[in-house]
Amino acid sequence: QVQLVESGGGLVQAGGSLRLSCAVSGLTFSNYAMGWFRQAPGKAREFVSGVSRSGGTAVYSDPVKGRFTISRDNAKNTVYLQMDSLKSEDTAVYYCAADLNFGTRVATTTTPYHYWGQGTQVTVSS
Repeated sequence: QVQLVESGGGLVQAGGSLRLSCAVSGLTFSNYAMGWFRQAPGKAREFVSGVSRSGGTAVYSDPVKGRFTISRDNAKNTVYLQMDSLKSEDTAVYYCAADLNFGTRVATTTTPYHYWGQGTQVTVSS
């Protein structure tokens, strides 16, 4: 059974930091690119960041570029999202997702991602 479990969300003041983690089980983690998406109330789910299977390629959406850092530890089957300089507009439920591929692709849309976590709430107060 595949499981993606996010943690690390919470309430933080604007300008603060959070580190999200996504622990993955039930699949061969190193065969999957990993992505972080977020969904604010009344809005569509949007891409935040993604990392290739090896960790060698990282992609960020424009709103988070320079503030967020994605990383993965294939020995621990975990992907991380370090979020710094948080803004109120970063408030959303954050989801991690896994995309099975054997190249260096990092997809920025939801469709290629096969598995999803349940999400963790991030609230940034201004």
